[in-house]
Amino acid sequence: MDPEKIIAKYYAQQPTLMELLLLHSHQVAAKAMEVLDTHPEIEADRAFVYEAAMLHDIGILRTHAPGIGCMGTEPYICHGRLGAEMLRMEGLPVHARVAERHTGTGLTCETILSQELPLPPMDFLPETIEEQIVCYADKFFSKSHPETAKTTEQVRQMLLRFPDADLRRWDCWVALFG
Repeated sequence: MDPEKIIAKYYAQQPTLMELLLLHSHQVAAKAMEVLDTHPEIEADRAFVYEAAMLHDIGILRTHAPGIGCMGTEPYICHGRLGAEMLRMEGLPVHARVAERHTGTGLTCETILSQELPLPPMDFLPETIEEQIVCYADKFFSKSHPETAKTTEQVRQMLLRFPDADLRRWDCWVALFG
């Protein structure tokens, strides 16, 4: 399976956005590979982690985020769920789980309901080690500022604006993957 071919299938008419998505996806994939290289004791499917890291943000195409060139109609918070739908249509249900579970450090049903987010009322938390690695790696890179990677502490500070569970998950990942 070639993640870049799948991305190109959906982004062919949006080359600038495709370039940004590929840059971000390669950054996240490299960080995820770094985690696996640093921690050989982690028993994760390396090829799958790479593919999932490349495809985790495929749904941004359908969102409205003009600051990064996304001219779709859906709220950006929905990009993981939208990407999951796209990946399921491609016959990639396990990759789809990564896409729908990578927002923040995952979203709980409680958070979705209390913040009235436009998502189904259910938990979207990374569960498998592969899901967790991609979610962790993604936090270091922003599509709005792709030229710089965040530090662990900068990510922690950014997460302070989210519910406490996000910060606890982050701290666990830093201990495990950092």
